[in-house]
Amino acid sequence: MSPEGGAEQKIKPPTARVFFALWPSPVLASALADVAIAAAQRYGGRSSRADTMHLTLAFLGEVPEAALPTLCALATEIKAPPFELVIDRLGFWPHNQLFWAGCSTTPAPLQNMALALQNSLIAAGFTPDRADRRFTPHLTLLRKVPFISQPGRDDPLPNISPLPWLCSRWVLVRSRSNAQGPSYQVIGEFLLA
Repeated sequence: MSPEGGAEQKIKPPTARVFFALWPSPVLASALADVAIAAAQRYGGRSSRADTMHLTLAFLGEVPEAALPTLCALATEIKAPPFELVIDRLGFWPHNQLFWAGCSTTPAPLQNMALALQNSLIAAGFTPDRADRRFTPHLTLLRKVPFISQPGRDDPLPNISPLPWLCSRWVLVRSRSNAQGPSYQVIGEFLLA
């Protein structure tokens, strides 16, 4: 009991909202941001900025800040060779109003890496979001696309010129929300080798 007669309050440890991702080069991120801007002009919604473009490997949400070194150590144990992705298709998920860019063919090293990461996180006691679903590599271009103008309803999805991406590193990222949208801070970087 506290001196005032009430129950003691437990102080929650500080947390961080984190995810693992592939991070494109500035040139590729800028090209994808241009696609996002054009899509926003056509469909509405909020376009992703070049500095926020990424391909999520595993989203963890809020974790204790004290767990960040454990996550970095876990990531260093994941082994995968560098690989090339070709961003060559656009898609839309109506259930969450999300317009995205992805690849027609997922390279085996990416699929294996994502699965190894999910399994390692679960074995270490973490709960990755959507661990029960098939991994669908994508980069979010638009959020909150209005229902009235959603892609694929009255016209087919546009084509995208293939954008090659040599993936040689991946990152652990901390996400913070603000009035301009999310801001991301890389807190761990891991090489594919």
